[in-house]
Amino acid sequence: MSSLPQPAPGILAINAGSSSIKLALFEAKPPLRRLMEGQVERIGLPGTRLSMTDVMSSRTEQVAVQGADHAACVGPLMDLIEQRVGAAALVAVGHRIVHGGMKYSQPEPVTPAVMAELRRISPYDPEHLPAEIGLMEVFSRRYPRVPQIACFDTTFHRDMPRVARLLAIPRKYDKAGIQRYGFHGLSYAFLMKELARIGKQGEAEGRIILAHLGNGASLTAVLGGKSIETTMGFTPASGLPMSRRSGDLDPGLISYLTRTEGLTVEQFHKMVNSESGLLGLSESSADIRDLLALEEHDPRAAEAVALFCYQAKKAIGALAAALGGVDTLVFSAGIGEHSSVVRARICEGLEFLGITIDSTRNEANDTVISTEDSQVTVRVIHTDEEREMAQSVLSVLAKTNEER
Repeated sequence: MSSLPQPAPGILAINAGSSSIKLALFEAKPPLRRLMEGQVERIGLPGTRLSMTDVMSSRTEQVAVQGADHAACVGPLMDLIEQRVGAAALVAVGHRIVHGGMKYSQPEPVTPAVMAELRRISPYDPEHLPAEIGLMEVFSRRYPRVPQIACFDTTFHRDMPRVARLLAIPRKYDKAGIQRYGFHGLSYAFLMKELARIGKQGEAEGRIILAHLGNGASLTAVLGGKSIETTMGFTPASGLPMSRRSGDLDPGLISYLTRTEGLTVEQFHKMVNSESGLLGLSESSADIRDLLALEEHDPRAAEAVALFCYQAKKAIGALAAALGGVDTLVFSAGIGEHSSVVRARICEGLEFLGITIDSTRNEANDTVISTEDSQVTVRVIHTDEEREMAQSVLSVLAKTNEER
């Protein structure tokens, strides 16, 4: 009697958002073959759902879950994975940690000391860090012998020039870690590897602007393969207006609203992180696809889209100044990869920088959407934060094995 094939050892990548979890299971060896992927949506809201796809068979399963918080979703999520591959197949878990603070500049094995430091800096990012810490605690209890690796979204920007990291507030706050960090680093690290793989010779070493435009949105200037400037700062609420986040605001607005409307710190935080951006301006939707469909008849939707594109265009000009010009512009993430209208509006008027879009290529979502004679190569590249995490986990495991 023949025995059943043993499941391939797997690395699970967990990518937690403020109300969602994206995940992917990879075979734990190069080239990191994707085995499963899924997501939990509407965590903490009515109608929380878990969907899981077996990549090899393309079979998708969806189940309703009781997801009061991120930690409550781990049980149903892992039950579904274990049904397919078994608990013994899991060799490591990588977690996207949005904020690494001053201390962490590389992926780190999750230890009590790491957990203590993340709890200490939780006020840096109360939208993400508490949920991410909770997820690591639950995974540690369920799989006490499985290594967990923290993969920080701030790592990519850690070598930004000092002048790009400083905030013009009393210096004592800089010593306490209050400075510009930048985010979406896992996405940017992946995009740079992809650019090195598919781009022209030497392109990845040139003057590059990366545009990660999704529910969260930021742009980054890269020179010689390293981040030199980015639009987000101390928290992911800064920079461009986003789906629900305000982006940059006049700091005087805080004291004004406190005095005139009695806004508390908690109310202001909720406003700029959950009630602003596209949703706040349009008063109808945080989804740019909805707003594009509405804009012809709804001036609020039209203004929300116009502001998003205008601020992204302005950021490209600022980053080009930091770089001393631009050779490559890359669009990525949900909006950047799929909205030809938004890409066209952002690039309109940037011919003075050498950016010229081919409308046919753009509407077809080609990988290169610039004209043949454009001085700047404009690309659309699919990002994969989960794969970048899995690669980081592999590297940490290899280093740990070497040190034994």
